[in-house]
Amino acid sequence: MAIAVAVAVLGTAGAAYGYYEYLSGKIRKGERNSGKTDVAKSKANSAGQTPMNIMILGSDTRSDPEDAKLGGAADSTGARADVIMIAHLSADRSNMSVVSIPRDTRVDIPECTDPKTHKVYPKTNDIINASLSRGGAGCTLATVQNLTGVYIDHWLTIDFAGVVKMADVVGGVDVCVKENVDDHATAAQPGGSHLHLTAGTHTVKGEQALQWLRTRHAFGSDAGRSKAQHMYMSSLIRKLRSQNLFTDPSKLNKIATTAMSAFEVSSEIGTPKKLYDLGMQLKTIPPDRITMLTMPRIEDPEDPSAHYLPAPSATTVWSLLRNDVAMDANGKAKSTSSATPTTPATSGPAAHPAADIPVTVVNGTAGSADGTPTDGRASSLVQTLSAAGFTQAEASDQATPRESTVLNYPTDGGAQGRSDALSVAKALKIPSTDVKASSDVQAITLTVGSDWKTGTDYSATLPKAGAVPDDADALNGASKGCMDILPTYQF
Repeated sequence: MAIAVAVAVLGTAGAAYGYYEYLSGKIRKGERNSGKTDVAKSKANSAGQTPMNIMILGSDTRSDPEDAKLGGAADSTGARADVIMIAHLSADRSNMSVVSIPRDTRVDIPECTDPKTHKVYPKTNDIINASLSRGGAGCTLATVQNLTGVYIDHWLTIDFAGVVKMADVVGGVDVCVKENVDDHATAAQPGGSHLHLTAGTHTVKGEQALQWLRTRHAFGSDAGRSKAQHMYMSSLIRKLRSQNLFTDPSKLNKIATTAMSAFEVSSEIGTPKKLYDLGMQLKTIPPDRITMLTMPRIEDPEDPSAHYLPAPSATTVWSLLRNDVAMDANGKAKSTSSATPTTPATSGPAAHPAADIPVTVVNGTAGSADGTPTDGRASSLVQTLSAAGFTQAEASDQATPRESTVLNYPTDGGAQGRSDALSVAKALKIPSTDVKASSDVQAITLTVGSDWKTGTDYSATLPKAGAVPDDADALNGASKGCMDILPTYQF
């Protein structure tokens, strides 16, 4: 989490680029992607601007003596992603969203290859924080891309020792608890962060800052910890903006040096200038246009007391990110044309003529087994496709309830199958991030979810600015929060 602030420091200290030139040797770099994923990069908008998505990881590796001294997950085997966030910068750089994915979320982890050892890890279904030890940050990136459909441009990681260094060098961060807190070990929950604070606002630094960022039990859950991390990030960003670093070259140099040495980045941004440029883009976004939230989640039936699955409303969050829709409502109203979904760049063979492409349309508008479908929905869209030239389109007799609309093409169809499917998507204005290969279909198959019960233009269903689900625990960057403490951990 603190890695995002480290990059923000670089932007805040923009005029001092000359300080950073000698720091190149301190920057640790890694391969951007080491897993199987086919999510494509978004195209620029009509103004030539492109959104940017940065994956931020907090690692609990014990391989470094400093990290081992500061602790880590008791069950860690190698490095694990203790914190996972997606920072989304809008194409026009007017707003930013930061979405946390709880580390205990069960997901499909794709086949990954460790870029250092070249060991190949087969695909598996596991907790998302295990992905880091199966091919590094590049494996976690592939996992996050496949989960969200969001293309991740870069990743940055910071370890426990780095969190302590960053908190110390900026002079601490203000945090707040509503009750006295002592996050101690209990019979039911061994371990604990050992955070000990009286009720009210405190400035935390060093190991105490780390304790705040790691506290889970006293805050109620892994999701509660994410909320506390968001409060910390918001507070630190506000503090950095209130300081005039240009008048203190010594402090500025120390912050830059610490930032460069505290984290590892994906190789394509692994130079001082590229990190500087990234920081400058972050610098322009005001706090009230920054939204921090947590992936909506439900209990994992396999382990309901410890693990999560993405909730149905998580699809709205992913749609907001994919389509570059602001998660706050503080900006200027956009024109209707801006609601059109962004279409990732594609490559490959040209699509076959529409009349030669068979399409099956499935009515999934019930959303779930207990839901009520929209009668005739599949037939209605078949008519739309036929009018667009897809004369082989037909409605399926089977109903497959689904929350979100998806367009699948046979896996063995390869690049040609994807090109054909993308031509279908274009006719209905379906984002190509919702076009996916599947071994479960024999032909291009459109399953119409409960998110598209009427109309023929899928882009009209896209969420509006500020339409964040209520169960996402959203926090505006200009807001100060205060954490509730479970009674067991109060004193």
